[in-house]
Amino acid sequence: MKGRIHSVETCGTVDGPGLRYVIFLQGCLLRCQFCHNPDTWKINQGEEKTVKELVDDIKDYIPYFQASNGGVTVSGGEPLIQIEFLSELFRELKTLGIHTTIDTSGGCFHRSPHFLKRLDELLEVTDLVLLDIKHIDTIKHKELTGLPNDHILDFATYLSEKHVPVWIRHVLVPTISDYDEYLYPLAQFIKTLSNVEKIEVLPYHQLGVYKWHNLGLDYKLEHISPPTEERVQHAMHILTQ
Repeated sequence: MKGRIHSVETCGTVDGPGLRYVIFLQGCLLRCQFCHNPDTWKINQGEEKTVKELVDDIKDYIPYFQASNGGVTVSGGEPLIQIEFLSELFRELKTLGIHTTIDTSGGCFHRSPHFLKRLDELLEVTDLVLLDIKHIDTIKHKELTGLPNDHILDFATYLSEKHVPVWIRHVLVPTISDYDEYLYPLAQFIKTLSNVEKIEVLPYHQLGVYKWHNLGLDYKLEHISPPTEERVQHAMHILTQ
């Protein structure tokens, strides 16, 4: 089986515990206005690689994983779009004792029996999910990403039902998500989940704007500056209190 790979980062330190081998898969259903990887959106692009090709390269990093309690994180794009490839990859990694993490927005989640069967097979070999919640308000979420968030919050609930360890990640965007009227409801929702091990507030940045320009895309948030450290800490206080 082959997957469509956008890129690989061999020494990631911000996408899960320890030192991570991070695989960015191609394809995403969301169109987040602050996305720093818009070149991952199109589904039928990227380099095709087999599970064996990836695992053979990953094996070289096992000593680093062991020394730092790290492992492999699959991000995107949206990794769940390639769920069968991801399951096969993780099954191989678990035979090697490697910690597995998915960084996902849950944008393609639905409760059809066929999808849930494939998802459950994946979760059996998944140690951690980094779940990106872009906005708690479904209307604002649609304005920000192109899709409402009902199915994404349902995905969070499903992961809680399945007792899958989760880190919640929330990008704090001034004038969009950096308001107490949104942070408090998000905090209340997080409290309904029984599986949250960590909450991360990620400050909005413009490091990927050049990609938008290179792709001929209109970056609508160019007028927005990153939040102050005080606002980031304020959001963390609300979400973790």
